[in-house]
Amino acid sequence: MPFSLARAASSRVVRFGQSASLTGGQASYGKDVQNGIAAAFAAASASEGATGVRYELMTLDDGGERSRCLKNVLSLVDSGVTALIGLTSGAGAEACMPVVEDTQIAMLGTASGNMGIRSARASDAFHVRAGYDAEYRRMIAYAKDFGMQRVGVVYLGDTSKANLEAMTTALAAVGIEPKAAIAIDRNAASFDSVANELLAAKLDCTLFTANASPVAKIIDRMHQAKYPGLFYASSFAGQDLIDTLVAKRQSCVMSMVVPRPTAMGVGIVAHCQRDLALLNNGARLGITTLEGYRRGRAGCAQGRQPEPCAHEGIARRLAPGSRRLQGRVRRRHARLALCRPAGDRSLWEAGGVIATSALR
Repeated sequence: MPFSLARAASSRVVRFGQSASLTGGQASYGKDVQNGIAAAFAAASASEGATGVRYELMTLDDGGERSRCLKNVLSLVDSGVTALIGLTSGAGAEACMPVVEDTQIAMLGTASGNMGIRSARASDAFHVRAGYDAEYRRMIAYAKDFGMQRVGVVYLGDTSKANLEAMTTALAAVGIEPKAAIAIDRNAASFDSVANELLAAKLDCTLFTANASPVAKIIDRMHQAKYPGLFYASSFAGQDLIDTLVAKRQSCVMSMVVPRPTAMGVGIVAHCQRDLALLNNGARLGITTLEGYRRGRAGCAQGRQPEPCAHEGIARRLAPGSRRLQGRVRRRHARLALCRPAGDRSLWEAGGVIATSALR
Protein backbone atom coordinates (compact mmCIF):
# COMPACT_ATOMS: atom_id res chain seq x y z
CA MET A 1 0.00 0.00 0.00
CA PRO A 2 1.82 3.17 -1.15
CA PHE A 3 0.39 5.39 1.58
CA SER A 4 -0.26 2.97 4.44
CA LEU A 5 1.49 2.66 7.77
CA ALA A 6 3.78 0.11 6.13
CA ARG A 7 5.98 3.09 5.17
CA ALA A 8 6.81 3.65 8.81
CA ALA A 9 6.04 0.28 10.41
CA SER A 10 9.45 -0.24 11.99
CA SER A 11 9.47 2.98 13.97
CA ARG A 12 5.71 3.40 14.35
CA VAL A 13 6.03 6.95 13.08
CA VAL A 14 3.19 8.37 11.03
CA ARG A 15 4.85 11.11 9.02
CA PHE A 16 2.82 13.76 7.20
CA GLY A 17 4.10 16.26 4.65
CA GLN A 18 2.93 19.85 4.30
CA SER A 19 3.68 22.66 1.86
CA ALA A 20 2.83 25.98 3.51
CA SER A 21 3.38 29.69 2.99
CA LEU A 22 5.83 30.43 5.80
CA THR A 23 7.17 33.53 4.07
CA GLY A 24 5.65 36.17 1.80
CA GLY A 25 2.21 37.74 1.94
CA GLN A 26 0.56 34.64 3.38
CA ALA A 27 3.18 33.93 6.05
CA SER A 28 0.89 34.47 9.04
CA TYR A 29 -1.77 32.19 7.57
CA GLY A 30 0.72 29.44 6.76
CA LYS A 31 2.44 29.55 10.15
CA ASP A 32 -0.90 29.44 11.96
CA VAL A 33 -2.05 26.37 10.03
CA GLN A 34 1.32 24.72 10.62
CA ASN A 35 1.17 25.43 14.36
CA GLY A 36 -2.36 24.07 14.61
CA ILE A 37 -1.41 20.79 12.95
CA ALA A 38 1.80 20.50 14.97
CA ALA A 39 -0.11 21.08 18.22
CA ALA A 40 -2.55 18.28 17.44
CA PHE A 41 0.34 15.96 16.55
CA ALA A 42 2.27 16.84 19.73
CA ALA A 43 -0.74 16.12 21.92
CA ALA A 44 -1.52 12.85 20.16
CA SER A 45 2.10 11.70 20.33
CA ALA A 46 2.19 12.44 24.07
CA SER A 47 -1.10 10.72 24.85
CA GLU A 48 -0.38 7.70 22.69
CA GLY A 49 3.23 7.27 23.74
CA ALA A 50 2.48 3.95 25.40
CA THR A 51 1.35 2.49 22.08
CA GLY A 52 4.55 3.55 20.36
CA VAL A 53 2.76 5.65 17.74
CA ARG A 54 4.26 9.06 17.03
CA TYR A 55 3.06 11.72 14.61
CA GLU A 56 5.50 13.93 12.76
CA LEU A 57 4.98 16.90 10.45
CA MET A 58 7.50 17.83 7.75
CA THR A 59 6.74 21.34 6.46
CA LEU A 60 8.35 23.00 3.45
CA ASP A 61 7.94 26.70 2.68
CA ASP A 62 6.30 27.62 -0.63
CA GLY A 63 5.94 31.37 -0.04
CA GLY A 64 2.37 31.15 -1.31
CA GLU A 65 3.62 30.34 -4.83
CA ARG A 66 1.94 27.67 -6.92
CA SER A 67 5.15 26.42 -8.56
CA ARG A 68 7.01 26.12 -5.26
CA CYS A 69 4.12 24.20 -3.75
CA LEU A 70 4.32 21.68 -6.59
CA LYS A 71 8.09 21.35 -6.13
CA ASN A 72 7.63 20.82 -2.40
CA VAL A 73 4.99 18.13 -2.88
CA LEU A 74 7.24 16.25 -5.28
CA SER A 75 10.02 16.38 -2.67
CA LEU A 76 7.69 15.27 0.13
CA VAL A 77 6.35 12.34 -1.86
CA ASP A 78 9.90 11.27 -2.74
CA SER A 79 10.83 11.46 0.95
CA GLY A 80 8.21 8.82 1.74
CA VAL A 81 5.67 10.74 3.81
CA THR A 82 2.53 8.80 4.72
CA ALA A 83 0.22 11.50 3.37
CA LEU A 84 0.00 15.20 2.59
CA ILE A 85 -1.87 17.44 5.01
CA GLY A 86 -2.89 21.07 5.37
CA LEU A 87 -1.53 22.62 2.18
CA THR A 88 -2.18 26.34 2.56
CA SER A 89 -2.44 27.30 -1.10
CA GLY A 90 -5.56 26.16 -2.91
CA ALA A 91 -3.94 27.07 -6.23
CA GLY A 92 -0.85 25.11 -5.26
CA ALA A 93 -2.91 22.12 -4.19
CA GLU A 94 -4.71 22.20 -7.54
CA ALA A 95 -1.38 22.22 -9.37
CA CYS A 96 -0.32 19.18 -7.35
CA MET A 97 -3.34 17.05 -8.25
CA PRO A 98 -1.62 15.23 -11.18
CA VAL A 99 1.20 14.21 -8.82
CA VAL A 100 -1.27 13.19 -6.11
CA GLU A 101 -3.31 11.11 -8.54
CA ASP A 102 -0.24 9.54 -10.14
CA THR A 103 1.33 8.49 -6.84
CA GLN A 104 -2.02 7.81 -5.15
CA ILE A 105 -0.92 9.56 -2.00
CA ALA A 106 -3.78 10.96 0.06
CA MET A 107 -4.05 14.75 0.29
CA LEU A 108 -5.87 15.52 3.53
CA GLY A 109 -7.51 18.73 4.65
CA THR A 110 -6.15 21.38 2.31
CA ALA A 111 -6.64 24.70 4.13
CA SER A 112 -8.73 26.15 1.34
CA GLY A 113 -12.23 25.89 -0.10
CA ASN A 114 -10.73 25.88 -3.62
CA MET A 115 -13.23 24.36 -6.04
CA GLY A 116 -10.49 23.14 -8.38
CA ILE A 117 -9.66 20.30 -5.95
CA ARG A 118 -13.30 19.39 -5.41
CA SER A 119 -14.17 18.01 -8.81
CA ALA A 120 -15.07 14.37 -9.42
CA ARG A 121 -11.60 13.88 -10.89
CA ALA A 122 -9.87 14.89 -7.63
CA SER A 123 -10.55 11.54 -5.98
CA ASP A 124 -7.37 11.59 -3.89
CA ALA A 125 -8.25 14.87 -2.13
CA PHE A 126 -10.15 14.51 1.14
CA HIS A 127 -11.66 17.60 2.77
CA VAL A 128 -12.53 18.61 6.32
CA ARG A 129 -14.26 21.87 5.42
CA ALA A 130 -16.99 23.09 3.10
CA GLY A 131 -15.98 24.36 -0.35
CA TYR A 132 -16.13 27.92 -1.57
CA ASP A 133 -19.41 27.18 -3.35
CA ALA A 134 -21.22 26.86 0.00
CA GLU A 135 -19.30 29.79 1.47
CA TYR A 136 -20.03 32.09 -1.48
CA ARG A 137 -23.73 31.31 -1.33
CA ARG A 138 -23.84 32.48 2.27
CA MET A 139 -21.80 35.59 1.49
CA ILE A 140 -24.13 36.54 -1.37
CA ALA A 141 -27.23 35.78 0.70
CA TYR A 142 -25.95 38.16 3.39
CA ALA A 143 -25.51 40.97 0.87
CA LYS A 144 -28.91 40.22 -0.66
CA ASP A 145 -30.61 40.23 2.76
CA PHE A 146 -29.40 43.79 3.27
CA GLY A 147 -30.67 44.92 -0.13
CA MET A 148 -27.26 45.30 -1.76
CA GLN A 149 -27.28 45.15 -5.57
CA ARG A 150 -24.11 46.92 -6.66
CA VAL A 151 -21.63 44.20 -5.78
CA GLY A 152 -17.97 43.92 -6.72
CA VAL A 153 -15.73 40.85 -6.52
CA VAL A 154 -11.98 40.74 -5.87
CA TYR A 155 -10.33 37.37 -6.39
CA LEU A 156 -6.88 35.83 -6.82
CA GLY A 157 -5.84 35.59 -10.46
CA ASP A 158 -3.81 32.40 -10.01
CA THR A 159 -6.60 30.25 -8.57
CA SER A 160 -9.01 27.89 -10.25
CA LYS A 161 -11.55 29.29 -12.70
CA ALA A 162 -14.01 27.10 -10.80
CA ASN A 163 -13.80 29.54 -7.87
CA LEU A 164 -14.92 32.50 -9.98
CA GLU A 165 -17.60 30.32 -11.56
CA ALA A 166 -18.90 29.41 -8.09
CA MET A 167 -19.07 33.10 -7.14
CA THR A 168 -20.77 34.04 -10.43
CA THR A 169 -23.28 31.23 -9.98
CA ALA A 170 -24.07 32.33 -6.43
CA LEU A 171 -24.62 35.92 -7.60
CA ALA A 172 -26.77 34.86 -10.55
CA ALA A 173 -28.94 32.71 -8.30
CA VAL A 174 -30.16 35.86 -6.52
CA GLY A 175 -30.28 38.01 -9.63
CA ILE A 176 -27.08 40.01 -9.07
CA GLU A 177 -24.55 40.76 -11.80
CA PRO A 178 -21.23 42.03 -10.42
CA LYS A 179 -20.44 45.65 -11.30
CA ALA A 180 -16.73 44.88 -11.01
CA ALA A 181 -14.76 41.61 -10.99
CA ILE A 182 -11.04 42.13 -10.49
CA ALA A 183 -8.29 39.51 -10.51
CA ILE A 184 -5.27 40.39 -8.36
CA ASP A 185 -1.74 39.12 -7.76
CA ARG A 186 -1.60 37.99 -4.14
CA ASN A 187 2.04 39.06 -3.80
CA ALA A 188 1.78 42.50 -5.46
CA ALA A 189 3.35 45.42 -3.58
CA SER A 190 0.47 47.88 -4.17
CA PHE A 191 -3.27 47.53 -4.69
CA ASP A 192 -4.13 51.22 -5.06
CA SER A 193 -5.29 50.78 -8.65
CA VAL A 194 -7.63 47.98 -7.56
CA ALA A 195 -9.07 50.13 -4.78
CA ASN A 196 -9.55 53.03 -7.17
CA GLU A 197 -11.40 50.84 -9.67
CA LEU A 198 -13.70 49.57 -6.91
CA LEU A 199 -14.36 53.11 -5.69
CA ALA A 200 -15.20 54.24 -9.23
CA ALA A 201 -17.81 51.44 -9.50
CA LYS A 202 -19.74 52.98 -6.56
CA LEU A 203 -20.43 49.62 -4.93
CA ASP A 204 -22.75 48.73 -2.09
CA CYS A 205 -20.63 45.70 -1.20
CA THR A 206 -17.12 44.49 -2.01
CA LEU A 207 -16.55 40.73 -1.77
CA PHE A 208 -13.02 39.40 -1.32
CA THR A 209 -11.68 35.91 -1.82
CA ALA A 210 -7.97 36.46 -1.23
CA ASN A 211 -5.29 36.28 1.43
CA ALA A 212 -5.17 38.89 4.18
CA SER A 213 -2.45 41.23 2.92
CA PRO A 214 -4.13 42.47 -0.29
CA VAL A 215 -7.55 42.57 1.35
CA ALA A 216 -6.24 44.73 4.22
CA LYS A 217 -4.44 47.10 1.83
CA ILE A 218 -7.51 47.54 -0.38
CA ILE A 219 -9.77 48.12 2.63
CA ASP A 220 -7.34 50.67 4.04
CA ARG A 221 -7.20 52.63 0.79
CA MET A 222 -10.99 52.58 0.36
CA HIS A 223 -11.49 53.47 4.02
CA GLN A 224 -9.30 56.54 3.55
CA ALA A 225 -11.48 57.48 0.56
CA LYS A 226 -14.60 57.29 2.78
CA TYR A 227 -16.10 54.28 1.02
CA PRO A 228 -19.63 53.93 2.46
CA GLY A 229 -20.29 50.31 1.51
CA LEU A 230 -19.72 46.91 3.11
CA PHE A 231 -16.59 44.79 2.93
CA TYR A 232 -17.00 41.01 3.10
CA ALA A 233 -13.99 38.65 3.07
CA SER A 234 -13.94 34.89 2.64
CA SER A 235 -12.35 32.56 5.18
CA PHE A 236 -9.05 32.55 3.28
CA ALA A 237 -8.13 35.93 4.77
CA GLY A 238 -7.83 34.24 8.16
CA GLN A 239 -6.81 35.55 11.56
CA ASP A 240 -4.26 37.94 10.05
CA LEU A 241 -7.01 40.08 8.53
CA ILE A 242 -8.91 40.24 11.83
CA ASP A 243 -5.77 41.33 13.70
CA THR A 244 -4.91 43.96 11.08
CA LEU A 245 -8.39 45.50 10.97
CA VAL A 246 -8.84 45.51 14.74
CA ALA A 247 -5.53 47.38 15.11
CA LYS A 248 -6.72 50.00 12.60
CA ARG A 249 -10.29 50.09 13.93
CA GLN A 250 -11.66 49.21 10.51
CA SER A 251 -14.65 47.03 9.66
CA CYS A 252 -15.17 43.96 7.53
CA VAL A 253 -17.62 41.10 7.65
CA MET A 254 -15.72 37.82 7.42
CA SER A 255 -16.83 34.24 6.94
CA MET A 256 -15.19 31.37 8.75
CA VAL A 257 -15.46 27.61 8.47
CA VAL A 258 -15.66 25.89 11.85
CA PRO A 259 -16.71 22.51 13.21
CA ARG A 260 -20.35 21.98 14.02
CA PRO A 261 -21.02 22.48 17.73
CA THR A 262 -21.91 19.09 19.21
CA ALA A 263 -22.49 17.83 22.71
CA MET A 264 -19.65 15.33 22.21
CA GLY A 265 -16.97 17.79 21.20
CA VAL A 266 -17.62 21.32 22.39
CA GLY A 267 -14.14 21.51 23.92
CA ILE A 268 -12.12 21.69 20.70
CA VAL A 269 -11.24 25.38 21.16
CA ALA A 270 -10.02 24.75 24.72
CA HIS A 271 -8.13 21.64 23.55
CA CYS A 272 -6.44 23.63 20.79
CA GLN A 273 -5.35 26.33 23.24
CA ARG A 274 -4.04 23.72 25.64
CA ASP A 275 -2.13 21.80 22.98
CA LEU A 276 -0.58 24.90 21.40
CA ALA A 277 1.31 25.34 24.68
CA LEU A 278 3.10 22.04 23.96
CA LEU A 279 4.89 23.68 21.03
CA ASN A 280 6.56 26.24 23.31
CA ASN A 281 7.02 28.62 20.38
CA GLY A 282 4.61 31.41 21.30
CA ALA A 283 1.83 30.14 19.01
CA ARG A 284 -1.51 31.66 19.94
CA LEU A 285 -5.08 30.60 19.44
CA GLY A 286 -6.93 32.10 16.49
CA ILE A 287 -9.33 31.04 13.77
CA THR A 288 -6.48 29.92 11.50
CA THR A 289 -4.63 27.90 14.12
CA LEU A 290 -7.97 26.26 14.88
CA GLU A 291 -8.29 25.34 11.20
CA GLY A 292 -4.85 23.76 11.31
CA TYR A 293 -5.64 22.00 14.58
CA ARG A 294 -8.73 20.39 13.09
CA ARG A 295 -6.64 19.08 10.21
CA GLY A 296 -4.07 17.72 12.63
CA ARG A 297 -6.78 15.98 14.64
CA ALA A 298 -8.15 14.49 11.43
CA GLY A 299 -4.68 13.25 10.51
CA CYS A 300 -4.26 11.63 13.92
CA ALA A 301 -7.66 9.94 13.56
CA GLN A 302 -6.43 8.39 10.33
CA GLY A 303 -3.06 7.50 11.86
CA ARG A 304 -4.76 5.27 14.42
CA GLN A 305 -6.21 3.08 11.68
CA PRO A 306 -4.50 -0.13 10.50
CA GLU A 307 -4.03 1.48 7.08
CA PRO A 308 -4.24 5.13 8.08
CA CYS A 309 -4.35 6.91 4.76
CA ALA A 310 -5.54 4.22 2.39
CA HIS A 311 -8.25 5.60 0.14
CA GLU A 312 -10.75 2.83 0.82
CA GLY A 313 -10.46 3.29 4.57
CA ILE A 314 -10.90 7.05 4.36
CA ALA A 315 -13.90 6.70 2.09
CA ARG A 316 -15.57 4.28 4.51
CA ARG A 317 -15.10 6.72 7.37
CA LEU A 318 -16.61 9.60 5.46
CA ALA A 319 -20.33 10.27 5.21
CA PRO A 320 -22.13 7.93 2.80
CA GLY A 321 -21.78 8.84 -0.84
CA SER A 322 -19.36 11.74 -0.57
CA ARG A 323 -15.66 12.38 -0.14
CA ARG A 324 -16.38 16.09 0.03
CA LEU A 325 -18.49 16.49 3.15
CA GLN A 326 -20.87 19.40 3.24
CA GLY A 327 -21.30 20.91 6.64
CA ARG A 328 -24.29 22.86 7.81
CA VAL A 329 -23.87 26.45 6.70
CA ARG A 330 -24.66 29.07 9.31
CA ARG A 331 -24.07 32.75 9.74
CA ARG A 332 -23.55 34.98 12.74
CA HIS A 333 -22.61 38.64 12.93
CA ALA A 334 -20.47 38.98 16.02
CA ARG A 335 -17.30 40.59 17.33
CA LEU A 336 -15.35 37.34 17.55
CA ALA A 337 -16.28 33.82 16.51
CA LEU A 338 -14.05 32.09 19.04
CA CYS A 339 -16.33 33.14 21.85
CA ARG A 340 -18.60 30.30 20.72
CA PRO A 341 -17.57 26.72 21.47
CA ALA A 342 -17.10 24.41 18.54
CA GLY A 343 -16.90 20.63 18.41
CA ASP A 344 -15.71 17.90 16.09
CA ARG A 345 -17.71 14.74 16.81
CA SER A 346 -16.59 13.49 13.42
CA LEU A 347 -13.22 14.80 12.35
CA TRP A 348 -14.23 14.17 8.76
CA GLU A 349 -17.20 16.48 9.08
CA ALA A 350 -17.05 19.76 7.18
CA GLY A 351 -17.65 22.80 9.30
CA GLY A 352 -20.39 25.33 8.95
CA VAL A 353 -19.68 28.77 7.60
CA ILE A 354 -20.06 31.56 10.13
CA ALA A 355 -19.70 35.24 9.29
CA THR A 356 -18.06 37.48 11.82
CA SER A 357 -16.77 41.02 11.68
CA ALA A 358 -13.95 43.10 13.11
CA LEU A 359 -16.05 45.98 14.39
CA ARG A 360 -14.94 49.54 15.03
